[in-house]
Amino acid sequence: MTPMADEGISLRELDPRDRYKLLCGVVVPRPIALVTTLDENGAVNAAPFSFFNVFSENPALIVLGLQHKPDHSPKDTTRNIHRDGEFVVHMADEALSVAMNDCAVDFPSGDSEVAATGLATLPSVDVKVPRLAAAPFALECRRHVVLNFSPDRELLVGEVLRVHAREGLVDTANMYVDLDAYRPIGRMFGNLYTTQRDTFALVRESHAQWLGRQGAKELKDA
Repeated sequence: MTPMADEGISLRELDPRDRYKLLCGVVVPRPIALVTTLDENGAVNAAPFSFFNVFSENPALIVLGLQHKPDHSPKDTTRNIHRDGEFVVHMADEALSVAMNDCAVDFPSGDSEVAATGLATLPSVDVKVPRLAAAPFALECRRHVVLNFSPDRELLVGEVLRVHAREGLVDTANMYVDLDAYRPIGRMFGNLYTTQRDTFALVRESHAQWLGRQGAKELKDA
């Protein structure tokens, strides 16, 4: 293992591939968005993304990192969103993990990953793009803004219009999600993924509570 100097690692001095490996190994686990779009012929495209997260609740926004092909041309998902502005983000759970990974296969452009993998679809409500029946959660989204940062990367900000949940996952009285029933997975790096079964709780205190706890600790140590 190469020792790291005190000044750290300058990303500007790294090859982009090494930057990718480092950042993907550091920022873990990452949620996975399995995104469906419609191509110009009406075929349903599906592709997983781990450069993804929720960004805001008011308005309800998610962010998605879009990567282009080596020749800088847009991939199917990017091209479809550029044209129609609509997409559906599906969260990946343990049961969907294999099909999610199959959707990352480099199928020829125009081939439907959904048809190839045999994934069933259901109609959406606010967008034309169908959603995947097997997904624990499906987020109907509309393009809000796209930012270009390089010939290879775009940042998509999408507005979440509607959330579909598998039966039994959400207590709609308080919008509580049953994590044990959900069983989401996260992306690590390389071919590694992780489950989210081993959890622990940390309660965020008020400043007064924190001061009280520190005072009690000081008395105990005195």
